[in-house]
Amino acid sequence: MKYLLNIFVFILTISFVGAAQPDNPEKINKFSFAFFTDIHLNKRDNNCFQGIEKAIESAKTHNIDFILTGGDNVDIDVLGEDAKTAHELYKRYANVIANSDIDYYATVGNHDRFFGCEKNNPLYNEGMFENYIHESYYSFDNKGWHFIVLNTSNSVVDEKQKLWLKEDLEKVDAETPIIISVHVPFLSVYYPVLHGKYTNTDTFKNFKEIWDMFEGKNLKLVLQGHMHLYEEIKVKDVQFITAGAVSASWWGGTYHGTEEGYLLINIEGDNFNWEYVDYGWEIELNK
Repeated sequence: MKYLLNIFVFILTISFVGAAQPDNPEKINKFSFAFFTDIHLNKRDNNCFQGIEKAIESAKTHNIDFILTGGDNVDIDVLGEDAKTAHELYKRYANVIANSDIDYYATVGNHDRFFGCEKNNPLYNEGMFENYIHESYYSFDNKGWHFIVLNTSNSVVDEKQKLWLKEDLEKVDAETPIIISVHVPFLSVYYPVLHGKYTNTDTFKNFKEIWDMFEGKNLKLVLQGHMHLYEEIKVKDVQFITAGAVSASWWGGTYHGTEEGYLLINIEGDNFNWEYVDYGWEIELNK
């Protein structure tokens, strides 16, 4: 009798423990983030800094974990030797990030680069971006997902960056879902759609080589910028999204039907969904 009673108590204990374990959000990898690309902050009379602040506040209403950008954060490559304006724009942008009250990861774009100094100056090319914002290529993890930010601003992933990527991927197991952020895209249908021709213009030169490095890995999503046009391409079970532009037509209105906006990505387990969010910027109301 005592033996049967012990079995009964054991079964009740196991049942209670099993019933008492709630679902752990960390284990199901549930979170959201916003992808901002082509912000193009500048010193022209277009209230662009008001625009980025409005976009950030809009994104935060979706209970996101962080903001990830897709490059062309500021317009400095056209400034020539005007280092003063370049520093001012980066300082102001860095201040926006610091006051955003949200984790913020940035990708470097071609317009984020400064060429108004000698090549041996640490601020040359992407150096000023790295000085004020972030390293130009890096990775981070969030709730079971691995994020890789690449520097395609020079329209190629160079040998040094490829070596870093190889070493980074060696640390990631085959099951871990991966998201890549780039500025100049892997793939785009921009030219066929707008100009009626196929070309590799405005995709980075060794995109296939870099894509092949993810063979055997769980690459799920590639987020892209540069084109200002919203695009969705799915091939070989990888989703590529060119996410329009926060600035749309460089703060001058919609760009071929793409409104000023950003991508909202929702992650749950090994799956994700997304929507393009028009954050309500109207140029006639913000001059």
